[in-house]
Amino acid sequence: MAEPFPSYLAGVAAAYDGVAGLYTELFADVLDRQPLERALLVAFADIVRERGGPVADLGCGPGYAAACLHRSGLEVFGLDLSAEMVSLARRSHPELRFEVGSMTALDLPDQTLGGVLCRYSLIHTPPADILAVLAEIHRVLAPGGHLLLGFPAADESAAGVQAYDHRVAPAYRWPPDDLARLARQAGLVEVAQLVRAPTGEERGRQAQLLACRPGAAPSTR
Repeated sequence: MAEPFPSYLAGVAAAYDGVAGLYTELFADVLDRQPLERALLVAFADIVRERGGPVADLGCGPGYAAACLHRSGLEVFGLDLSAEMVSLARRSHPELRFEVGSMTALDLPDQTLGGVLCRYSLIHTPPADILAVLAEIHRVLAPGGHLLLGFPAADESAAGVQAYDHRVAPAYRWPPDDLARLARQAGLVEVAQLVRAPTGEERGRQAQLLACRPGAAPSTR
């Protein structure tokens, strides 16, 4: 039988399975501690709600960000490599749908989503594979649909993508402009960037990139 994910993703899934309970304890209320992050999610929800269509939270973990988007009025579902994370998300948020899956090969028709959230989930993808993942996200976004990426920003004192000692699985810090360039190559248009200083529980600057698939949303009139 073939592996359900590429080998590096299988390793990431196993690593998060092993820490799912602890991760949930540490981060289930993280948006309460980070008002700026919460505000960005609410702004993303406002933008997507105007366009319409469902939203996928890719790498949803225990489901707290998906629940935030749901409270903001979106139709949202979550996808994660870790079966343990999905189990915890279903238990914590039974009103939402969560499935095991990989953002490298989404089991979704073309142009069906109004939005995609990748909150600190793309960080485990090797740099050589990022463009393919962004192209897959472009495939499932409808015209006018938006993508919000959250990721640790690369250290300004060094050039390029930087591997770092993530506590769970190998991960990478990105210069926001480099990730925006790859998004453009995948057919997505940059809308906004935000880079902020770390909080006391973080080890470096954090970044958000908002991009969209060009094209007009269908009229609802």
